[in-house]
Amino acid sequence: MTESPLAIYALFHLGPIAVTEPVAVTWGLMLLLVGGSILLTRRLALHPTARQAALELLVTTIEGQIRDTMRVAPARYLPLIGTLLLFIFFANWSALVPGVEPPTAHIETDAALALIVFAAMVYHGVRARGLRGYLATFAEPTYVMVPLNLVETITRTFSMIVRLFGNVMSGVFVIGIVLSLVGLLVPVPLMALDLLTGAVQAYIFTVLAMVFIGGAAGDDAEGKDNKDRTP
Repeated sequence: MTESPLAIYALFHLGPIAVTEPVAVTWGLMLLLVGGSILLTRRLALHPTARQAALELLVTTIEGQIRDTMRVAPARYLPLIGTLLLFIFFANWSALVPGVEPPTAHIETDAALALIVFAAMVYHGVRARGLRGYLATFAEPTYVMVPLNLVETITRTFSMIVRLFGNVMSGVFVIGIVLSLVGLLVPVPLMALDLLTGAVQAYIFTVLAMVFIGGAAGDDAEGKDNKDRTP
């Protein structure tokens, strides 16, 4: 009998808590990213080394994407957007490690990431517009649209979950089938394509997050961000 690709099994237990593979890989990735960030930023200098220059280029690129997509000063949104991009990228590419399945191939991880974006969307919307102003956006252009706007907000979150899960899980599933049928070397081109897809999906997820958060914050976000930067 073929096992479901959605099945999750416990690797070990911490008391009554079952720790599954997606959870273990996720925590491992978080430790890797936090540790790597500390190592890369502990000796910053006015005259950057090649490592620091590469890091600054990455940060500048993400800032530019935030500025172009959201039309706001990027400083406030950089930690969230940068973390989402790097985590999803490394999560998708964790398939390079033998025996490791990407945590983003499990819908629970993708749902958690989408809920983070949803919470950020509400937070920045309320922060930029005020609670009354943010709730009023659901009545635009008329109060008749309130149910549809609420459904749209929910379906946006759901679409992020399905898009990331479907693309990553399907790649893992297809490569697993080909490996079981033809051996080790033949699926290499498929694995390269899957890695490219993983990088693209990380980018798409973060761009969607920027669009949704920027839409919730609205035009008021740019003015408030600029005001916050004024000494």
